Amino acid sequence: MAFSPNIAREILKIKESFPKIQDKKIEHIQKIISGESKSKPYLNMTTKRLSRKQVIIPMNIKNRSSFMKELSTHVANINRVLKNIKSEVMADFICSDNRDIIITTNKIVSTLDL
Repeated sequence: MAFSPNIAREILKIKESFPKIQDKKIEHIQKIISGESKSKPYLNMTTKRLSRKQVIIPMNIKNRSSFMKELSTHVANINRVLKNIKSEVMADFICSDNRDIIITTNKIVSTLDL
């Protein structure tokens, strides 16, 4: 199949952007570009996002170290309060990085929910 230079460039851009795309899909896209087909191609794509299951709470070093000393107590207290307000959210675990406390939950939540 002979392509015009413009369509060939478009196909190369698609192939560079989606290296694992099947040739059949590229041919379908080419037909759409040239106006031969009116249907839209189906591309299975995923994107990465920050998990909303992790609630990040900024803390200074002193507060963070004192908080981490009684970690299991804090997880139990958070879960007790969430249970008392009949929330379906539960804290799974808490970890720390160099600036923050990260509370990982079983469902998607915001900082205000905790």
